[in-house]
Amino acid sequence: MILGRVIGTITSTINHPFYEAKKLLIVEKTDAGGEPLADYLIAVDVVDAGVGERVLVLDEGNGGRQIFAAPDAPIRSVVVGIIDGVDEGRGESGEP
Repeated sequence: MILGRVIGTITSTINHPFYEAKKLLIVEKTDAGGEPLADYLIAVDVVDAGVGERVLVLDEGNGGRQIFAAPDAPIRSVVVGIIDGVDEGRGESGEP
């Protein structure tokens, strides 16, 4: 899983049939504190995320195909959650 921030959307007039009616987002990878890393990815949105929101991205093709129940889909990255907050360095007991 990857933490990131949505920095834009992608619109295309011609694409693979799998991508019809699906929203593609440009996601800037971030560290746990929300600081940007020098990398980004393009992911299909399944949670209706918007520009500026922190998100959780599944970046593994087989998992993406399972989410869409499409075994032959040309997919790798899927936005699977919107992040409300990150608690760094805390275990189950709540202690660092």
